[in-house]
Amino acid sequence: MKRRGPGQADHARGNVLRAATFVDHVRPDGLVVRWESRRHRKHLREEASHGSTWWAPRARGWWIAVLFAVGSALFALGVLPRYATAVGLRWDTGTFFLGSLFFTAAAFLTYREAVDAAPAAENPSRRRVFVVQPRRIDWWATAVQLVGTVYFNISTGVAMRVGLAAPVEDRYVWRPDAIGSVCFLVASALAWLEVCHGWVAWRPRSWSWWITLVNLLGSIAFGVSAVAGFVIPATGELRNAERASLGTFVGAVFFLIGALLLLPERTEETDGHPTASRDDHNGQRGGAQRA
Repeated sequence: MKRRGPGQADHARGNVLRAATFVDHVRPDGLVVRWESRRHRKHLREEASHGSTWWAPRARGWWIAVLFAVGSALFALGVLPRYATAVGLRWDTGTFFLGSLFFTAAAFLTYREAVDAAPAAENPSRRRVFVVQPRRIDWWATAVQLVGTVYFNISTGVAMRVGLAAPVEDRYVWRPDAIGSVCFLVASALAWLEVCHGWVAWRPRSWSWWITLVNLLGSIAFGVSAVAGFVIPATGELRNAERASLGTFVGAVFFLIGALLLLPERTEETDGHPTASRDDHNGQRGGAQRA
């Protein structure tokens, strides 16, 4: 027997939004147990939540948190005027580039986390590194985020060259930065939708809710920074240098908070929210119930 849950209608718009964000399983005793996309992914492996919250180098989730945290900290550091003055322009731009590499490493692990959580039919034996799984919202969120980090690699890498002409800086520094910021905003919105099963939710007791909220705020701040950082061709000056720096700093701080919150999320108790098998949710939709 299959019955519709309260979230079914919310996720029936467009191919991406039809992806399952939760499935309610009705047990023989009548108890409804919820499978959730993010929880399933984060606690897929038995060892995922083992070890200390703050030190677990054998856990992929721990590395995702640490890499994102280091990358965020480097972006926040690079914006500080005193740091830029102390180390000089080349080292300051190099700080952003290094931070973007940490972002990409963390984003790739997050992408692999989503791919490994897919039903076996979509990636037999998990042998393929890059796969297309357009019916999974977590695949879209992590894939778009990974693409965004690559654009940040390009932007910050080119920015290390001193004395770029305004048109060159606009094409190879600002544009990749703007595209990366858009990717982060889209990925953060999809992650929020995955956790909240809709666009509006209030779940302050949930680690995942706080993580996706601060990451969404960080992405908005990065977007503001990208708009303000447009290079005016006639003058070679930024549209609003102060706002660009502030947006980057605020966004980096939000991302840092979100990264640190990944650590307690990894070791949170999952009683009452069992992780289903890789095939258990194949073909289901958000809000569907099974008996």
